[in-house]
Amino acid sequence: MKLSDFDFDLPEDLIATRPAKPRSSARMLVCQGGAISDHQAINLPDFLRPGDRLVLNDTKVIPARLFGERPRMGELGETRAKMDVTLLEPRADGTWAALLKPLKKIREGEVIEFSPALSATLEGKADGQAHLRFNLTGDDFDAALTDAGAMPLPPYIAAKRPADQQDKEDYQTLWAKNTGAVAAPTASLHFDEVLMAALAERGVEFTHVTLHVGAGTFLPVKVEDVTTHKMHAEWGQVTPEAAAEIAATKAAGGRVIPVGTTALRLIESAARSGAIEPWEGETDIFIYPGFQFNVTDALMTNFHLPKSTLLMLVSALMGKAVMDQVYAHAVSNGYRFFSYGDASLLMPK
Repeated sequence: MKLSDFDFDLPEDLIATRPAKPRSSARMLVCQGGAISDHQAINLPDFLRPGDRLVLNDTKVIPARLFGERPRMGELGETRAKMDVTLLEPRADGTWAALLKPLKKIREGEVIEFSPALSATLEGKADGQAHLRFNLTGDDFDAALTDAGAMPLPPYIAAKRPADQQDKEDYQTLWAKNTGAVAAPTASLHFDEVLMAALAERGVEFTHVTLHVGAGTFLPVKVEDVTTHKMHAEWGQVTPEAAAEIAATKAAGGRVIPVGTTALRLIESAARSGAIEPWEGETDIFIYPGFQFNVTDALMTNFHLPKSTLLMLVSALMGKAVMDQVYAHAVSNGYRFFSYGDASLLMPK
């Protein structure tokens, strides 16, 4: 299985830089077995049955992109260097791992000022990352970060425009609850109150799980033999209540449909024994063709990058030949791609 097998030509103008408004008006490609049809996200209830269960990732994206200055006193007085910081994850010692540019222009012990309220001290460098200790903790840190930070838009959007205040609403799901992600579970961005009400009326049930999406989700695959690729690890939790709800749906003959690849990766991590179980920890599960799904019956997801692990995941679920047809249809019919793009509902035979 070669990396080049998962490549395709994507016109630049199909990369969405803003989401559809309202959210549920986004287009939705439906693939049932090998049959492809065109709809909108608001039509999702038409393809579900009473007793089906949607699994929703309730992680909350932090405004992890920070712009600041590093002051330094020299012989000619104070100089200030601009610093671009993307927070990655909190570390056990209370510092944050972060990407910092330019890393070479700051020394250990120096401070970066982000706002009158928020600053951080560089405590170390390792593997191209900075370890930053902020001047605030807890609720005070959260409030200052909300004021000073910007949403960490994916590189393919950030290259086209900077994040703004609108992204703090657009790049957050309706049910975001547990803070810790630096990227959104983007399939969930198609849901609004109108769609949720229609699903509930249809008799569809919901289970919340948590997977904190990391910046590693955007890392490219660099090996030609995809089976040798090493996935980044992300923290997740399937509570006993969530596991019981999913197990009850399976037992009753309902379908379990994760919304997004993050929710899918998490519940399959929790079902490696063959059945869903409560689970908590870091998962680096890599799903590619040949994977045995133990709990997932279908998937709602966005359209993914060429040569990405997410394209490999949907190919594992549907079959590569089917996904080649799905993506050819999406490109030729002008579907919008990536985080702010359109949706697909993938239902294997």
